[in-house]
Amino acid sequence: MRLTSFTDFALRALMRLAGEPDRSFATSEIATEFGISRNHLAKVVRDLADAGFIATQRGAGGGFSLARPPQAITLGEVVRALEGSGALVECFRDDGGDCVLLPRCRLKARLAAAREAFLRELDGTTLAECAYLPAPSRHPARAS
Repeated sequence: MRLTSFTDFALRALMRLAGEPDRSFATSEIATEFGISRNHLAKVVRDLADAGFIATQRGAGGGFSLARPPQAITLGEVVRALEGSGALVECFRDDGGDCVLLPRCRLKARLAAAREAFLRELDGTTLAECAYLPAPSRHPARAS
């Protein structure tokens, strides 16, 4: 299974927030830190807020932070919310696609099982376990 770059950016941002869960971040700060387009990250932040993973505050001193403790958010929950029910392969679409192997295909059930195993693994991992801690300061405090 391949995640979209949108979900990848969302997971990175959430991991960073989990590293300092009591702090609020500006979109530009995370975008710069991870080399992500600020505009693209703003869309990610909007969707994460809509899904209830983060809380946002507009205006001066605004930003975004985790809406729940990182121990209460699983990676599977995030991936499901952002990836939706997108078809892994054509035959997974609601209309079944144009696959000529249906209904005798012996692959579809195995792919469905693999997708579920992938998500089950992510369900067992919390954001807290994947927290991305801030980089240590490059300029340690000098002794006087």
